[in-house]
Amino acid sequence: MKRNILIVLIAVLPLSGFSQSLFDRFEDMDDVTSVVVNKSMFNLLAKIDVEVNDPEARDFMDIASSLQSLKVFTTDNEKIGSDMKSSVDSYLKSSRMEELMRVKDKDANAKFYIKQGRDDDHVSELLMLVTDINEIEADGRKIETVLLSLTGDIDLNKINSLTKKMNLPEELNKAGKKGN
Repeated sequence: MKRNILIVLIAVLPLSGFSQSLFDRFEDMDDVTSVVVNKSMFNLLAKIDVEVNDPEARDFMDIASSLQSLKVFTTDNEKIGSDMKSSVDSYLKSSRMEELMRVKDKDANAKFYIKQGRDDDHVSELLMLVTDINEIEADGRKIETVLLSLTGDIDLNKINSLTKKMNLPEELNKAGKKGN
């Protein structure tokens, strides 16, 4: 009996970790600005009546209805930024994400990662970490680090619409060109 309970606990424990993201702890930190959009909000967006003749709007609605969450955390605190980077490094070791691309210039370092979805045209997660940001301010605060996590059934062929409508970095458009 004890052995069966132990087997069930071992089987269920990994599932309990999926309910809260490793990155959610940043949401309550004083020096972190966070934006969290959940499935219910995406469902509301998908129900907005759009012009049928506007393919870009239709793509956005299709993408919105398939998303689970969007989490964006920004900070100007170097220590928290370093913690975000360490958390991403730790997450990458335990997940099946692959690096999509890196962009490094004098103004910032950006890394994009994806987790494969149901086929080559879909990903289940898109992760972006931007560090060492120079001269960008939002609401009077200098931004040093940005962490973005997008989960769901993301169609890479329609990601261009999402980047435009949600003002996400245009580098994400290159995700659709993966493997081409």
